[in-house]
Amino acid sequence: APHLTELSAAGAEDYDAICIVYNSFVNAATYNQMYKVITPYAKLEDDSALLPTYDFDADKPDAMGDLFEYMVASQLFHSFMDGATAEQASRMTAMENASQNANEMIDSLTLRYNRARQARITTELIEIISGASALDD
Repeated sequence: APHLTELSAAGAEDYDAICIVYNSFVNAATYNQMYKVITPYAKLEDDSALLPTYDFDADKPDAMGDLFEYMVASQLFHSFMDGATAEQASRMTAMENASQNANEMIDSLTLRYNRARQARITTELIEIISGASALDD
C-alpha cells in the first residue's frame, strides 16, 4: 500500500471518492465496461458508532484508515485482474477467429488449386487424344 500513502501525501483526503473504470469479464466472447466508486468511511463525531461491536488494539481511526487502504488496494487488484482476464479472453477469441479464417482460406485456395490442376490435366489429355486421333487419320 505504498501507493496509497503517496496518494494521501498528495492530498487524496481532499477528494470525496475514488472511481475505477475497467473491463469486467463476462465470458470468452464478451466483457462489460464497469466502474466502481469507493468512498471513504463516514467521518463520525464519535467513532463508537462505526463498528461498535469490535475492539481495536490500536487507535480506532488509525485502524479504520488502514482498513480503508486495504479495501482500496483490494478493489484495485480485483479491477486489474478482471481487466486482465477480459483482455486475455478477447485475445483468445480473436486468435480463434483468425485461425478459423485462415483454415477457411486454406480450404478455398486448395479447392481453386485442385480445380486449376484438374483443368490443366484435362487439357493435356484432350491434346494427347487429339494428337493420337490425328495420327490415325
